[in-house]
Amino acid sequence: MTPSETSREEAKDLGLGSRVAQQSRLRFLNRDGSFNVRRRGMSFFHSLSLYHALLSMSWMKFTAVLMGGLVVFNGLFAIAYVLCGEGAIHGATAVTFPGRLLEAIFFSVQTATTIGYGHLSPVGIAANMVVSVEVMVSLLGFALATGILFARFSRPDARVVFSHNAVFAPYRGITAFEFRIANERKSQLIQVEMKVIMSRFEGGKNNPKRAFYELPLERDRVQFFPLNWTIVHPIDEKSPLFGVSQSALMQSDTEFMVFLTAMDETFSQTVHTRTSYKPEEIVWGAKFSDMFERTDDGLISVDLRRIHEIEPAPLS
Repeated sequence: MTPSETSREEAKDLGLGSRVAQQSRLRFLNRDGSFNVRRRGMSFFHSLSLYHALLSMSWMKFTAVLMGGLVVFNGLFAIAYVLCGEGAIHGATAVTFPGRLLEAIFFSVQTATTIGYGHLSPVGIAANMVVSVEVMVSLLGFALATGILFARFSRPDARVVFSHNAVFAPYRGITAFEFRIANERKSQLIQVEMKVIMSRFEGGKNNPKRAFYELPLERDRVQFFPLNWTIVHPIDEKSPLFGVSQSALMQSDTEFMVFLTAMDETFSQTVHTRTSYKPEEIVWGAKFSDMFERTDDGLISVDLRRIHEIEPAPLS
């Protein structure tokens, strides 16, 4: 390979580096958009990004972390109140340790939230010092939680659903590689751009080298994205998929990596999403079922439940 050819191949690299590209036998890009790369050699706390983790985790995990943090927070301060001794909380009537701890937890909740019903109150220097610390920590904690909650609500993301399978379908007298996408949100995506990069091993068993190809698309951008969009790569004589069989895709460990970039009209910010397809996720001789429906008032609707449906379409 000449230096100019090497330079062109390096320009097609996705940023993983030539060594990773040549040695990895796993898919680069998972269906959920995450990369199959493991980083080691850094301590847990040095690599920890708590803010990023709280922003990017699912709502279920975020709620669990928030509730768990509140339980631990009030539990620790409840133990501190119990250690202050009997009589540290005025109005507490429990005599057993579990009862005192439970009352201390309720007092901690009232203190942290500044409710102050008046039934329970601190007595003595030690208890009042613990109250002072808890009030300061709780104010900072609620401020941070409020900021993170607002950031999660205000952070735009592309809720684009990709079809479970890609297909090799008949297309204008030839064959095309296709998959389908749709916008799950009611908000509009504008200036939508699509890029599909194919990765595969070439050179045979003796000298396998991974090559990258950006597949030309029938249409690689749309101005608006209110409905569904079928992405089509026509397989003509210029296509790297020309004459390739299903078994050849499997043997060459082919992967089709999909990258979408768009502008969220509501937030006026750029959003991204990505996924990939492996040969076992591609159906040959099939096409996507029609998703459009006409309503009684003359409007055209799209049934998003059918985005994954395909039907047989024999290849010529």
